[in-house]
Amino acid sequence: MNNRIDAIYARQSVDKKDSISIESQIEFCKYELKGGNCKEYTDKGYSGKNTDRPKFQELVRDIKRGLIAKVVVYKLDRISRSILDFANMMELFQQYNVEFVSSTEKFDTSTPMGRAMLNICIVFAQLERETIQKRVTDAYYSRSQRGFKMGGKAPYGFHTEPIKMDGINTKKLVVSPDEAANIRLMFEMYAQPTTSYGDITRYFAEQEILFHGKELIRPTLAQMLRNPVYVQADLDVYEFFKSQGTVIVNDAADFTGMNGCYLYQGRDVKPSKKNDLKDQMLVLAPHEGIVPSDIWLTCRKKLMNNMKIQSARKATHTWLAGKIKCGNCGYALMSIYNPSGKQYLRCTKRLDNKSCSGCGKIITSELETVVYQQMVKKLASYKTLTGRKKAAKANPKIAALQVELAHVDSEIEKLVDSLTGANNVLLSYVNVKIAELDGRKQELLARIAELTVEAISRNRSARFPATSTHGTMYPLTTSGGWWI
Repeated sequence: MNNRIDAIYARQSVDKKDSISIESQIEFCKYELKGGNCKEYTDKGYSGKNTDRPKFQELVRDIKRGLIAKVVVYKLDRISRSILDFANMMELFQQYNVEFVSSTEKFDTSTPMGRAMLNICIVFAQLERETIQKRVTDAYYSRSQRGFKMGGKAPYGFHTEPIKMDGINTKKLVVSPDEAANIRLMFEMYAQPTTSYGDITRYFAEQEILFHGKELIRPTLAQMLRNPVYVQADLDVYEFFKSQGTVIVNDAADFTGMNGCYLYQGRDVKPSKKNDLKDQMLVLAPHEGIVPSDIWLTCRKKLMNNMKIQSARKATHTWLAGKIKCGNCGYALMSIYNPSGKQYLRCTKRLDNKSCSGCGKIITSELETVVYQQMVKKLASYKTLTGRKKAAKANPKIAALQVELAHVDSEIEKLVDSLTGANNVLLSYVNVKIAELDGRKQELLARIAELTVEAISRNRSARFPATSTHGTMYPLTTSGGWWI
């Protein structure tokens, strides 16, 4: 243990002017070590709420390997702000005889009073963390009520520009004319009674219009149609949300038909109620709306009559799910039932918006049979693999080991039978003997397995020289799928 080294651990969650840097923490710790050699462990950008940090976990591993004699930190809360985590760490230090030093807090952990003071300090560290967390939550809630953009990617139809609100630097959504035209068209189309999701996604696919670089799909469309960020909020919009039980921050007089809105989940609203407007919070935003209120409300009410948003289509109902691709567009094929109960494979892109011609009429069971037959044909050469018995015949060493293994098993059974009515002395002896025999048994099993693999490999090499083989009907794609 004389070759153990000292360690310095430093952590900084956020790089702020009023926070001490990683470099400064290390300098303080080095002063405590009085210039001795040490290993540095630093985690930047990690919170002290838990110990799930890469360098901290490396430090723990080095402690368990017996490499660390002393751990020095700038403050106790650099280790953790959790009482439980800190207690577990202190137990680890004691278990491996590691000295713990805080350069700014002096505690003698060898005494009950020192350990008590240490625990008191970490209690206050946890309290500070929870206080900061609540303060951040309150600040988020306060800013959202004042119409601040609360981060995230700008919705399609907008881009962001920096502004200052109430003396605070933030960002504002600004209308992107070309994208806004697509948004207005989308709402105008859906406002028609007979227009469906599929009609709209198909239209934009045919026009090769992408939304954030991707084709428009139904779940995305439904989400966009529900978002009040696009509406030109007037009194009708105010009355609609009020009737739904939404918490409206702004006065009715502020709804002039110019601004869009932000809809936030209420503080006490469960995530499962995200599609319910009741108790959600509506705030007027500083940006201009894109869609007239009458069109937006027509779409929103139409959406409310839809009981369920169709989820993204995925290949299911077949063991080939995710492996069979459409040869035209590369999308996965989906197994669906027709009214008669028969399963067919259909292109998911065609099902979504008919922008792909599809792959024709393919019965799921028939394709499964064809693919299975090809797999059997491909794997036919592996049918001749030599089994354990044949391998034993080919290698006398295996046979000898198997004989010894049988003998060991017999000895273990005899010892187990002798335990009935045995006294403590005999029990102790038998347990030790069984442990020894079991260890030998495991060694024999491992050696037999090793020699068997070697015999199989030699046998196969002799029977099947290395050749290049290729499938004849369904070549694999680069993604591991079958092309139809």
